[in-house]
Amino acid sequence: MHVKYAPFLILAVCIASAGLAQESSLQLRSTAFAEGAVIPAEYTCTGSDKSPPLKWTGIPTGTGSFALIVEDPDAPRGTFVHWVIYNLGSSLTELPEDIPRSAQTTTGARQGVNGLDRVGYKGPCPPPGAPHHYHFQLFALDSPLKLNPGASAAEVRQAMKGHVLASTELVGTFGR
Repeated sequence: MHVKYAPFLILAVCIASAGLAQESSLQLRSTAFAEGAVIPAEYTCTGSDKSPPLKWTGIPTGTGSFALIVEDPDAPRGTFVHWVIYNLGSSLTELPEDIPRSAQTTTGARQGVNGLDRVGYKGPCPPPGAPHHYHFQLFALDSPLKLNPGASAAEVRQAMKGHVLASTELVGTFGR
């Protein structure tokens, strides 16, 4: 190769590498509710308070694990964490409804603490008034997180720094 073409080759490799990261089309959906729609009562404190079923597609190459954080930024005292689950296996493409509230699942995933300082999912339970927005945030990571079960959302976010390959979000609403 002629030396004068080397900078163009390097530029082409950089553009191609950047393009791979941008090609990820990670998407999160639920069969229980659509984007922006009301979360059914069975997944809230007014019903069974079980976690909703979730499915994802568009997994980026090199994914080593997934993490999911569910938050309500409309909570009166600031953002309330409803669920933290991480080290979901890279071959997983869905979570069934009603994940048991245990520090470690049968598949090896770990659950963190919610805003009530309890392990596992805590469904929407806003005070009476305007509906709140619940952000189900899924992160594709290049490796599992080196965290023990029971980590907080802040600890998971800190551990994810520099490891996020792609992220997506599904927002549902609920009011009483």
